Amino acid sequence: MELQYEVREGRLTAWVSGELGHPEAIRLMAELGRMLEDHLPAEMALDLSGIDFMDSSGIAVAVQTMRRCQGCGCRFWVQGVPKQAMRVFTAGGICRLADIRPEVKA
Repeated sequence: MELQYEVREGRLTAWVSGELGHPEAIRLMAELGRMLEDHLPAEMALDLSGIDFMDSSGIAVAVQTMRRCQGCGCRFWVQGVPKQAMRVFTAGGICRLADIRPEVKA
């Protein structure tokens, strides 16, 4: 898993690529938490368009990050969710709790 991010005009955008399983999710949650604390953005977008595979650990990443954002008044969404990852989110019911935006093919 690789993580890149950018802060621009009050929005933190974090791009995740590779595989997102349990070990990667633990690391990702910690890194995203540090980014939120360091930058205190008004908005945060978690972009999963580079994900090759995601298991149910991705649900924990989205929920924990959403809760951290809510705690500091930051608007949060997940964007660019590939079909396989969207199936995981849908099966876990996360789509009812968080703003999840599927991958858009041009």
